[in-house]
Amino acid sequence: MRYAQLVIGPAGSGKSTYCSALVQHAIDAKRTIEVVNLDPAAEHFDYEPMADVRELIHVQDTMEDEELHFGPNGGLVFCIEYLLENSDWLRDKLGEDQDDYILFDCPGQIELYTHLTAMKKLVKQLQDWSFNICSVFLVDVQFMTDGAKFLSGTMAALSVMVNLELPHVNLLSKMDLLSKGARKRLERFLEPDSHAILGDIELSGTNAFNEKYKKLSEAIGELIENYSLVRFFPLNLKNEESISDILITIDNVIQYGEDQDVRTADFDERDEDDVDREL
Repeated sequence: MRYAQLVIGPAGSGKSTYCSALVQHAIDAKRTIEVVNLDPAAEHFDYEPMADVRELIHVQDTMEDEELHFGPNGGLVFCIEYLLENSDWLRDKLGEDQDDYILFDCPGQIELYTHLTAMKKLVKQLQDWSFNICSVFLVDVQFMTDGAKFLSGTMAALSVMVNLELPHVNLLSKMDLLSKGARKRLERFLEPDSHAILGDIELSGTNAFNEKYKKLSEAIGELIENYSLVRFFPLNLKNEESISDILITIDNVIQYGEDQDVRTADFDERDEDDVDREL
């Protein structure tokens, strides 16, 4: 069995930084985690990828091609579809080593995960290659500190979960950048409470939009709360304990290490006379 995290989220949410931090954490913990870059528009990252989709196709190629002439968003979609058509390239790069643990650093175009089918097809391909996969959805916490934005982010996470049909972990990245006041406000939302979210929306001010869609917001909030559909984990990459906790959570989700033999200590059988003397 092989193991993988599909690291996804909006542009600027910290996906590549997360991958770099996990690689370094793994080195310190004496385990191996590799990274595959699946972002054809990536400009810079700190890790050394075991495979880089830009060797196969770059988003700039699709924008400069006289026949295609895509924009940035259309180019990203085309690149992922091109990768699917040339999946043998990826399979050769991944090899066939068992017990691999790989992070797939994905593009930041949210449509790829919320409703398009390209990433879902890629997931199916990886599963056919014996990968246990967990999708890890990162959201910049600075865009989640009030009720309306948190509700929007929650719905985006739910849309990704439904579309990809994978074990799923939601992370609030860049926790180290929050002020103390913002962290206090955020604590009410970490396990979505419809009353807290709707109360925060009301405190932000009454306007025509809030009034018009108040009942819809209430229904969405209660749906999320009643069925425990979405939960967010805070992630502070400057805190090793935070990284370790998140990695343990994801390892449990993908059952990493569960097929390893349990180590037991060997004890010498004690002589009955020795037992009698102790009694």
